[in-house]
Amino acid sequence: MTNASVREFKMPDVGEGLTEAEILKWYVQPGDTVTDGQVVCEVETAKAAVELPIPYDGVVRALHFPEGTTVDVGTSIIAVEVAGGAAPAQEEAAVAPAPAAEPEQPAEQPVARQPVLVGYGVATSSTRRRPRKQAQDPAAQQAASAVQSELNGHGAAPAAPAVPAAPAAPAAPAQRPLAKPPVRKLAKDLGVDLATVTPTGPDGVVTREDVHAAVAAAQAPQQTAPEAQPAAPAASAPAAQPAAPASYDSARETRIPVKGVRKATAAAMVGSAFTAPHVTEFVTVDVTRTMKLVEELKQDKEFAGLRVNPLLLIAKALLVAIRRNPDINASWDEAAQEIVVKHYVNLGIAAATPRGLIVPNIKDAHARTLPELAASLGELVSTAREGKTSPSAMQGGTVTITNVGVFGVDTGTPLLNPGESAILAVGAIKPQPWVHKGKVKPRQVTTLALSFDHRLVDGELGSKVLADVAAVLEQPKRLITWA
Repeated sequence: MTNASVREFKMPDVGEGLTEAEILKWYVQPGDTVTDGQVVCEVETAKAAVELPIPYDGVVRALHFPEGTTVDVGTSIIAVEVAGGAAPAQEEAAVAPAPAAEPEQPAEQPVARQPVLVGYGVATSSTRRRPRKQAQDPAAQQAASAVQSELNGHGAAPAAPAVPAAPAAPAAPAQRPLAKPPVRKLAKDLGVDLATVTPTGPDGVVTREDVHAAVAAAQAPQQTAPEAQPAAPAASAPAAQPAAPASYDSARETRIPVKGVRKATAAAMVGSAFTAPHVTEFVTVDVTRTMKLVEELKQDKEFAGLRVNPLLLIAKALLVAIRRNPDINASWDEAAQEIVVKHYVNLGIAAATPRGLIVPNIKDAHARTLPELAASLGELVSTAREGKTSPSAMQGGTVTITNVGVFGVDTGTPLLNPGESAILAVGAIKPQPWVHKGKVKPRQVTTLALSFDHRLVDGELGSKVLADVAAVLEQPKRLITWA
């Protein structure tokens, strides 16, 4: 290939603020010819599995990471030889060595590349950081060279100004602690100043475990006080060796790496549990009439080919309750110290998938008719089961429904999806003895649980919403008069 150059395709941010993704599968191998827009691999982020297209034509020269590797956003993952001259400046800058004494600067972008995949933006800089080096003044550098020369047995070094006589270098400005966005958010939610946290990650990066350790230390000062100022280690002490990984019996235990969707879900639930004060209320309701209506709708021509089940009417009942009590559809803005009431409902539906729990949402669910809502629910469930839910489908939710009844349990105390004010858990619907019209009869009964953020939803508002949902499910004709 004449006038060829090698282009490095970097791991993009396929969501909003994601920092890493796992390579699930390569669709190409070295030597393959690729064209602009061709999908070369599938990656799993903290939100979804996404296929990545290559943005130019060429021949694959190298795959930098094998399948199953988690790669930071901005890191080159595949090299492609293309025709037409030198590689762009931003790609050359990614591999060019930086001067040792100068602070790291982001590479200039002479021509902004447009994203080639819906749902991600072009990273403005690489997330891979070089180890920081302390700048020294010339006198200090010469003195250090002299000492090193003597230690190496090369005799005396050229005379240099005495270090004590050199003017003291001005104090360097405080460095901003290194941490990934999720760790910064966790620290903010827990009220931890990152500047006070001792980093243990590579290149001095503060990890999630470091933040939790700082919280634990603050909660038990009497235990950490003796270690507040550890003695300086002796000059000859050997460097600490990393602890050997714990061994285990593979015949009796299975270790599953926590990454991708499961890792993001765990972080979100920890953040939610320790940020929003949760309150959960319960109500047990006779849904016999709702179950009869479900069977009638299945025979309705307007719902032909659509997914009609109890969840459809439960979702509609919740939307009616939100319309009657709009203040429940809100979020808490910590920075502005404001309650943000939403005039739209993006209804989240929790879905269990092989990759873990995800919560895609139906945009503007409040404006959909019952057949439209049924079509949206069917599409959402099918897409989630296939593992094709896009990151945009899981962003911007306002309230959520989780149907734990499909697992045969009565109900639960669900944790809020971060940024939302309420989540409704639906228990199993099953025959139970119930007092109906003065007599004990077998009726279809379920238990609903509504968890809400008590900072912005008080007990009265939460109770009204839950009572309205129960009233609609007990008497579904209210859908006509209340909707």
